[in-house]
Amino acid sequence: MQSVDVKDLENYNGKDMGHSDWMSIDQNRINLFADATDDHQWIHVNEEKAQKELPTKSTIAHGFLSLSLSVPLAGKIWTITGAKMMINYGLNKVRFINMVPVNSRVRMGIKIKEVNKLDNGGTQVISEATLEIEGQDKPAYVAEQIMVAFP
Repeated sequence: MQSVDVKDLENYNGKDMGHSDWMSIDQNRINLFADATDDHQWIHVNEEKAQKELPTKSTIAHGFLSLSLSVPLAGKIWTITGAKMMINYGLNKVRFINMVPVNSRVRMGIKIKEVNKLDNGGTQVISEATLEIEGQDKPAYVAEQIMVAFP
């Protein structure tokens, strides 16, 4: 994991920060997310129907479950030190490109796209997060994330 001091963030503009370790997406995780979000669509929770009707022959993770993993997986790649506070400022763009079948392993890749000093004293970091699926050519998604770090 890389540690970057908040004062040095501008030096990371355009830098590829690397990849997280692989994480397994099992049916229990999918079911817990379905319960937490009240999204029990059959493609996520009905294993028998999914086996018959989906091209994956299995249930698939929710797109927003996959997206929510960007925080813990990015935290395995890099961290900002010397900041009193960091906020998730949102997303500019997200594209869900590929389904994540149950029992897949995924990992995150992060590239810093843009670093901007803000008038409020914070530093805005826009990064491109790509969630790769082990053994597949197309990622689950590519997302442009925004965070602000305050020294």
